[in-house]
Amino acid sequence: MELRRLRYFVTVVEEGGFTRAAARLHLSQPGLSAQIRQLERDLGQPLLDRSGRTVTPTEVGRAVLPYARAALAAVAGARQAVDEYTGLLRGRVRLGIVSGVAGEAFELPALLGEFRDAHPGVEVSLTEDSSDGMRTALLSGELDLALLGTADAEPPPGLAYRVVIDQPLVAAVAAGDPLAGRKEVALAELADRALICLPRGTGVRAVLERACAQAGFAPRVAFEAAIPPLVRQLAVRGLGVAVLPWGEEPVPEGLRVLPLVRPALRGRVALAHREGGPTGPAARAFLGRLHAALPDVRPGAGA
Repeated sequence: MELRRLRYFVTVVEEGGFTRAAARLHLSQPGLSAQIRQLERDLGQPLLDRSGRTVTPTEVGRAVLPYARAALAAVAGARQAVDEYTGLLRGRVRLGIVSGVAGEAFELPALLGEFRDAHPGVEVSLTEDSSDGMRTALLSGELDLALLGTADAEPPPGLAYRVVIDQPLVAAVAAGDPLAGRKEVALAELADRALICLPRGTGVRAVLERACAQAGFAPRVAFEAAIPPLVRQLAVRGLGVAVLPWGEEPVPEGLRVLPLVRPALRGRVALAHREGGPTGPAARAFLGRLHAALPDVRPGAGA
């Protein structure tokens, strides 16, 4: 009995069929089917029920499944023990980032390059997604780590947060806008204005929509863009009032930036992972590198 066939069997059960399992394993579907049939011949019993819309384990398959998983875990543990003994780190890290965060406050590409140089045996994959999507992916195990926007300083159940960016939200308008000469603007004054903001699913958008609902109106978002520089450019063109986080970056020519008050709102980005930390040694090592490189912001400071 070959170990790889046990891995194929477990993957087919997890994916509920041969097509998705073959894609995950980077095999052809006929080749995968042939390997599973050989495993069934080795064991003398059918392991999978192929009669329904989804492939499910037979009674024998359900009995074999925990032993197959235990065998795969034992081999992975043995490899990890050897790698740790020799100082060699292997594995994969799956990192998610919210649009626009890389380069806004820290150089993520440089961090990725340094980690790859230090650990060439680790594969790091990078996915850009909405913050809502990444929270779901972290909880399901599809991501190990994520840099995501959040409307709350505290994480939802099952996740852990470390806030790395905490900036005030501002109203940014073109130089010719009626608000341009003001020193600040109250949120309620934006009730009838066309707004420019980050898309739904981002932390900033959630903060804005929650605050507007508490003020008794729905924001009239005329334009949305995934990255703050584009939001700023739309505001410079006079297409609306941009609501976005603002740090110490210079104000572009033709733009006026006003503190947003009553209430003051914050835009936060958090380094997130499952509660208890990532399970794999590669992801734990990369988390340690991120902790060392990224700021540890205390939410609410200056809010």
